[in-house]
Amino acid sequence: MSLDDYSDEFIIMAYSYDRYGVMEAPDGFGTRTGDCGDTVEFYLLVENERVEGLTFQINGCLNTFACANTISYLAEGCQLSECWEITPEKIIEYLKTLPADHHHCAELAVGAFYHSLNDYTGKRRQ
Repeated sequence: MSLDDYSDEFIIMAYSYDRYGVMEAPDGFGTRTGDCGDTVEFYLLVENERVEGLTFQINGCLNTFACANTISYLAEGCQLSECWEITPEKIIEYLKTLPADHHHCAELAVGAFYHSLNDYTGKRRQ
């Protein structure tokens, strides 16, 4: 596939680095490694039960990067309860042209994001 085969949404999410990186002292952290070998990490900042910041790091392909970036874009500003509504299907729908053989990248990224939400919830209960 060439870049002409991808949606504008996919290209923007695949090549935007403003949310990429490690966050100092996150309120929640989640990581997951897929069967494909890609690893996604999310760093979550929460204020008043709302996502104030969400950064990510990956060791993987461009498709995984686009999926993780989409999650950070969709989650920022959301109430934590709304974050659970971010699903692999919503990521695939948003990106429009994520190749079918890379839908697992959306599942991997969402799983890592859910781990960051659970980590925050667990820390809050302590």
